[in-house]
Amino acid sequence: MTKNFNIGLMLLLMFSFAKGFAQEKKAFALFSQAGEPLTYQRILDSLSTTDVVLFGEFHNNPISHWLQFELASELKKNNINLILGAEMFETGTHEVLDRYLSDSLAESDFRKKARVWTNYNTDYKPIVDFAKSTSTPFIATNIPRPYATRVYKNGGFRALDSLSKAEYELMPPLPIPFDMTLSSYQNMLDMMGGHGGEDLVKAQAIKDATMAHFILKNLEPNQVFFHLNGSYHSNDFEGIYWYLKTYNPDVNILTISTVEQNELNSLCEEHLNKANFIIALDEDMTKTY
Repeated sequence: MTKNFNIGLMLLLMFSFAKGFAQEKKAFALFSQAGEPLTYQRILDSLSTTDVVLFGEFHNNPISHWLQFELASELKKNNINLILGAEMFETGTHEVLDRYLSDSLAESDFRKKARVWTNYNTDYKPIVDFAKSTSTPFIATNIPRPYATRVYKNGGFRALDSLSKAEYELMPPLPIPFDMTLSSYQNMLDMMGGHGGEDLVKAQAIKDATMAHFILKNLEPNQVFFHLNGSYHSNDFEGIYWYLKTYNPDVNILTISTVEQNELNSLCEEHLNKANFIIALDEDMTKTY
């Protein structure tokens, strides 16, 4: 009896330790912009009633990509009229993406012609294939890189003045609204130590404007446009968010930001107000590349 009692006590202690560890150590936590802890369900319910979701990710973080997939699939399961879009696909490749989703293009050809990112297989293939299997529209929203490079290297937005009509179809109408006083653009300039000047920021802005334009162009009434982009493109309700509101002040937008912290019991002050919903990640989380 003593032996069995000792074994039982040991198992109980091991279970208690494991339970305590699980409660104390977690991979992520969800917060409101004010730092209030949130449940996954509360975020999902909110996303179900908006027009546009800007999911700001860390490109190499597996939790970001897992939550993107889970939220999108839950919205679809709840009969939300869902449309997907992503920074990771340029507007010039939209036809290629459409052909792949409709099963008229082999995956190997799609990968090559769409110039998928190097982390496509681990981070974006699951949600693209989800769109394919559920017949969910998926929009390529980002400006082709050569045009953003041209803005940076050849004198700002005026470098786009001589493009062809077909090329103009790949970006928002000119002239591009631009506000250099936005804190995100000022911070970008500061981070670069002034190198690249305002034209470097304009290259960022043309990406933000293009993504906003193609979100609105493809958004239909009673639909949720779920968009994937780097957090820096929508943090602080700027970037894509600012352009969406500039182009259409009446559009309803909810933003998600991804941040890293060394503990997850509360949201660090520096991350407050970055977005409507904030995913705080353990800073030691494994990266996908």
